[in-house]
Amino acid sequence: MTGSDLSSGARYAWYAVLLVLGVLVGSAGSLVQAAWFPAGLLLALLASGAVFYGARRATGNQLGVAAAGAGWLVAIILLSFGRPEGDGLFGGGIGEMVFLLGGMAVAVMCATMTRMARPGA
Repeated sequence: MTGSDLSSGARYAWYAVLLVLGVLVGSAGSLVQAAWFPAGLLLALLASGAVFYGARRATGNQLGVAAAGAGWLVAIILLSFGRPEGDGLFGGGIGEMVFLLGGMAVAVMCATMTRMARPGA
């Protein structure tokens, strides 16, 4: 069952789930990429790519990737802001930039994939 087989209410529910999943993966990736550099960075990018590709496969369109990518990006941006006390999740370095730019590149790649053929068609 792809996104085109669902009713509009179910489709919007999928997009909401993908948005939340993007927030969760972005938040977890922000923690992991700095904790176990460079293996954590690779793990965080692989998890982000899996969510974006899974969103593409689950919905069958670019809006699924956009929903997951929007949640991912919002989480990354909010976590990059420091608190007034000076505490911040990102320490500033090459790993954070690779995670941010690499994750966005993977999201764009998944969103611009050609339409997948239907099995048995």
